[in-house]
Amino acid sequence: MRAIGKQQFCVFRHISSQMHKTSHPQNFTDYESIKPFEPQIPLYFNFAKDVLDKWTEKEKRGERGSVPALWWVNDNKEEVRWSFEELGFHSRRLANVLCGPCQLSKQDRLLLILPRVPEWWLVNVACLRTGTVLLPGTSQLTSRDILHRLQISGAKGVITDESLAPLLDAVAPDCPSLRVKILVSDRKREGWRNLGDLLENVSSDHECVETLSDDPMTIFFTSGTTGSPKMTQHSHCSYGIGLTVNGRYWLDLTEKDVMWNTSDTGWAKSAWSSVYAPWTQGACVFTHHMPRFDSAIVLKTLSDYPISTFCTMTTAYRMLVLQDLSKYNFKSLQHCLGAGEAINPDVMRKWREATGLDIYEGYGQTETVLIAGTFKGMKIKPGSFGKASPAYDVQVVDDEGTVVPNGVEGNLAIRVKPHKPFSLFTEYIGEAEKTRECYRGHFYLTGDRGVMDQDGYMWFVGRADDVINSSGYRIGPFEVESALIEHQAVAESAVVSSPDPVRGEVVKAFVVLTAEYMSHDKGQLVKDLQAHVKKVTAPYKYPRKVEFVEQLPKTVSGKIRRVELRNKEWGRT
Repeated sequence: MRAIGKQQFCVFRHISSQMHKTSHPQNFTDYESIKPFEPQIPLYFNFAKDVLDKWTEKEKRGERGSVPALWWVNDNKEEVRWSFEELGFHSRRLANVLCGPCQLSKQDRLLLILPRVPEWWLVNVACLRTGTVLLPGTSQLTSRDILHRLQISGAKGVITDESLAPLLDAVAPDCPSLRVKILVSDRKREGWRNLGDLLENVSSDHECVETLSDDPMTIFFTSGTTGSPKMTQHSHCSYGIGLTVNGRYWLDLTEKDVMWNTSDTGWAKSAWSSVYAPWTQGACVFTHHMPRFDSAIVLKTLSDYPISTFCTMTTAYRMLVLQDLSKYNFKSLQHCLGAGEAINPDVMRKWREATGLDIYEGYGQTETVLIAGTFKGMKIKPGSFGKASPAYDVQVVDDEGTVVPNGVEGNLAIRVKPHKPFSLFTEYIGEAEKTRECYRGHFYLTGDRGVMDQDGYMWFVGRADDVINSSGYRIGPFEVESALIEHQAVAESAVVSSPDPVRGEVVKAFVVLTAEYMSHDKGQLVKDLQAHVKKVTAPYKYPRKVEFVEQLPKTVSGKIRRVELRNKEWGRT
């Protein structure tokens, strides 16, 4: 990017500040008005029948706008636009496939591994209609991952595409519960039922099963930083009703909005912002099917389509602000949100200067709905992910479950006594001890460390097992990573503890360099990065050790596995 002089930079900052857009809430007046969130939970609830079919009825009566329910595009400029009525038509046919030729019964488990294709949404809705328990998985799964999921879950069916079918065939003999394999493809494959063929021979008439609100609805395999993935179960109401708090208040959607969430289809965030939250509000779910994240395509899509609400991972915003944003015109964009990890204030500043829009952070887990966030109308404190969601009483507690004073670091926790929130996960299936370990006193512990300030804003410190204790100083890896990413030489970084004979442990940074700095003197770069961190944050937090790597180990959902790096430093297996 061409360098600009100081005077030009000041002019640019001035113009940017003039174009800053103020986001006014559409569904509430201010933060205080959304508390508490205590919807009535009926005995029976099914999202397909009680939400999606209700939007179909409104469409038929002309009481909903013209935006589709699902709007799918790809790099070849192909498009699919389905109204709620069309979504219902196709999903009922697929429901008849599941309970007909596939012989899946209510509460049978189905593993779904598909990229962002329309069939992924159809399977989601069809499973609701039949009461089939859905197990989503990312297309990045290996054969070992798939084998583990099939064996531990006892899934009776799987739906995937040609890219993963060979992996399924390789492990299927070791999965005695697996009865049916369905292929999403224009071609046939031996041993597989073809979805297109199955859909040709079924009716579009289907009676949605009755499901209790607390019946199991979906199981996500958590991608945690330690141990094997756990089966995290949610009920029909925990996500189906609980994610109303996301759609109505954090995303602040209406039936006129077009919502694009870039999450991988294997993540719980895809259920949050690509299914339940937007469709609760009758909004349009938009998706661009990209083989991999491409900053230029994302920015062009935001410019070319009437997307009003955009949500993506924090790491994606880091990549987007490296582009020349002045080339794009985001004429429809009104609301931007980020999740996954706390966002770097410098990234937020750059995005706002280029687009006129703030990034509203949200914090949650596979086990929950939105735990905390910044909501429209709230003051944004850079580095904080906001205040407690109205769905929960969120506190910072010590290891015994006692609330600590404001400003004191502790465990981020959700109050579960005297009443457990309905929007909290049911259990880790088959792992009663791990389920019990989540609770301490009157609270569910998220496993994250944080601080709450006097205004109720929360600040992320790090995972409970990632926090570094050096000479009595507790150092959160995010703070150091946040400082490092501001240096132009750093493309990505991960910070862990490393043994030290004097201090017990010190901060070590694993750094992926940007292309421009690959050939620079590494010894000088270490000194430059250390000096930079000392300047940006408290000097005691600077990385006393720096190692340059080509890539960082990550979970299938894209989170950095600091545990691998930490184990390497401490010589653990």
